[in-house]
Amino acid sequence: MKIGILGTGMVGNAIGSKLVTHGYEVMMGSRSATNEKAAEFVKNAGKGASQGTFAEAAMYGEIVFNCTKGEVSMEVLKLAKEENLTGKILIDVANPLYFEKGAIPTLSVCNTDSLGETLQRNFPSVKVVKTLNTMNCNLMVNASLVPGDHDIFICGNDAAAKTKVETILRNDFGWEHILDLGDITNARATEMLLPIWIRLYGKFQSPNFNFHIAK
Repeated sequence: MKIGILGTGMVGNAIGSKLVTHGYEVMMGSRSATNEKAAEFVKNAGKGASQGTFAEAAMYGEIVFNCTKGEVSMEVLKLAKEENLTGKILIDVANPLYFEKGAIPTLSVCNTDSLGETLQRNFPSVKVVKTLNTMNCNLMVNASLVPGDHDIFICGNDAAAKTKVETILRNDFGWEHILDLGDITNARATEMLLPIWIRLYGKFQSPNFNFHIAK
């Protein structure tokens, strides 16, 4: 399967590198087809990895990951072009974090809306699935980094799309406990976990932790 990655940061690199090891063909997209970080990804990931523009990666991927900073996700998807994403699954990993100098990041959108909903609303022909956004990028692709039972959340409007994403989460990233919260409005809840995640990271001084729902 061909995968498009939008974004050249730690998240896109972790996800793309992991998928290449599982036999996927992965194109990392950025503003420039010659982006240095994307070139480094291709060099390190090896066979099966390639790079291009946002539009080229969106066109290339049968499934596309949004691994951009939440503050630029809308702009990036416009550069990727809706016609290149129409009918495809967009796995939205981004969070609407607002960084003010000297302050703990806050959310630029919350309570009555979310980044996931914003993307779905503006790109109605795309099947947006929100997941992986409540943890560190290394844990995203390797659930075993945290021992014991812990959970990953997923939401989106298209049931078949979520089933396909769950297969990747389970088979390629090692997730056993996947909680489907329902439609894309539930992205509000998962994105609003970020303030406590940030504070827990400060307390533990390690990103290797996760949430578990006991009932």
